[in-house]
Amino acid sequence: MSGNRTFTMIKPDAVADGYMGAILAQIIDAGFKVVAMKYTKLSAEKAGEFYKVHSARPFYGELVEFMSSGPIVAAILEKDNAVEDFRKLIGATNPAQAEPGTIRAKFARNIGENAIHGSDSDENATIEGAFHFAGTEIYG
Repeated sequence: MSGNRTFTMIKPDAVADGYMGAILAQIIDAGFKVVAMKYTKLSAEKAGEFYKVHSARPFYGELVEFMSSGPIVAAILEKDNAVEDFRKLIGATNPAQAEPGTIRAKFARNIGENAIHGSDSDENATIEGAFHFAGTEIYG
């Protein structure tokens, strides 16, 4: 998934608030092609494994609890310059600092419940995509 693919998750807050369709529409309208997608729920163990990079941070326990609190939509997206373009589309982690029109500015509740995850590098996009999807689940 180097260069033209990224990974995303629509988080439990945005799913619970009914924003799945609107968020997916904004992603597709921005020129991203969905090459893998699933509606699922992370166990606390799986959420902890996914976010283990943050395990020493004070918010780790809350993050794991939140990410396992309800269903998510995981997806692999394809577009030239995917990681950088997607990070611009979703906006700053803190929705109060996100540019108007970005996904987080429109749909996030707060910095902790910020609607969507987006990979921060090509390397992490590959790792995160492989965490959620087998090769046979990726089309494109």
